[in-house]
Amino acid sequence: MKLFHISDLHIGKQLYAYSLREEQEDILHQIVEQVAIHRPDAILIAGDIYDKSVPSGEAYEIFDHFLNEIASLDPQIPVCMIAGNHDSALRLKYASSFLERQKIVVSTMIPTTEEEHLRKVILQDEYGEVAVYLLPFLKPGQARVLFPGQEITDYDMAVRKVLEREEIDFTKRNILVAHQFFVGGNGEVERCDSELMYLSVGGIDSVHTDMVEAFDYVALGHIHGEQPVGKAHIRYSGTPLKYSVSEEHHEKGITMVTLGEKGDSPKIERIPLRSLRDVCSLRGTLEEVIQGAGAHRDDYVSIVLTDETGLYRPKDQLDECFDRILEVRIENTRTMARMKQQEIENTQLSPLEAFREFYQMMNDQPMSEEEELELQQIIAMCDGSKEG
Repeated sequence: MKLFHISDLHIGKQLYAYSLREEQEDILHQIVEQVAIHRPDAILIAGDIYDKSVPSGEAYEIFDHFLNEIASLDPQIPVCMIAGNHDSALRLKYASSFLERQKIVVSTMIPTTEEEHLRKVILQDEYGEVAVYLLPFLKPGQARVLFPGQEITDYDMAVRKVLEREEIDFTKRNILVAHQFFVGGNGEVERCDSELMYLSVGGIDSVHTDMVEAFDYVALGHIHGEQPVGKAHIRYSGTPLKYSVSEEHHEKGITMVTLGEKGDSPKIERIPLRSLRDVCSLRGTLEEVIQGAGAHRDDYVSIVLTDETGLYRPKDQLDECFDRILEVRIENTRTMARMKQQEIENTQLSPLEAFREFYQMMNDQPMSEEEELELQQIIAMCDGSKEG
């Protein structure tokens, strides 16, 4: 049995102030092309379909077009997808009964009553049945509804109890699709700037992989870099696009999994995807960066200037050479010394005040009103996640 595993589409996401609509439409079409070539038995989408819980009309349009392209393939290929922490369960569930007639199964919430169970999709191949269990993103509070009177204090306990409740027959082949922060024995998972604000301080939202090792394959979402966690058959597929500068060295793609008989290790391959534009960082003097601009003119670039002498309107000069500048920072002995001094002086500042001074120091100019408003929204979002 051949499966495609993708996740974290984050449709509607912007990279700084730049719309990624063109890149997202192109990468989703590449996925459809690979589906047509390889003809998987099912497509597993492990959450974070949208970037925001209230997606824009444009985001709905992009994903609708993708699903229509998948559904138009003959014969139809089943799609099994779950809600991630960025998704609204109610909005993602909309029209789910209609989608199921197109073999598109959506699971957005864990069970809430004793009679309900995790959504399970049965696939069939020459070796028999494969049960695909769909576990959407959950918080401990949701699990407490399902287990009244029981003390469920963290994410690990919540996920563990929900899975144990299913009484899965592990003598048969089983797949889990999940969107949680799974960690292996050493607790190490490669993370990116674009996801750090959604991972709790101290790892209190982490879930240990020991509870899912008996599955024949575990298709994970939530972490943006493709990687195994704990065991080779427990994997994050990563995002199909680079969504932060910290992802500049990632090789984005589709994880293709081939299951054999029960007891056989799955064959895992990567199908590369290529974005219309790259995301990269450039470092050097203003002259050096401008000289190397040709290869990156159309890319999304983060620029660090190392000139020790004062520069006259460097951003204006760079704008003539690059079409999509994400940020320009100045790092030299003077700014580094000022940073150390500011660290001492800013210990009592609010996050907004501290970043305002940091921005001024690194860019030799204050934040714009738009940038300051965006920062306030990010800080409010972080404060809200701590309270939740």
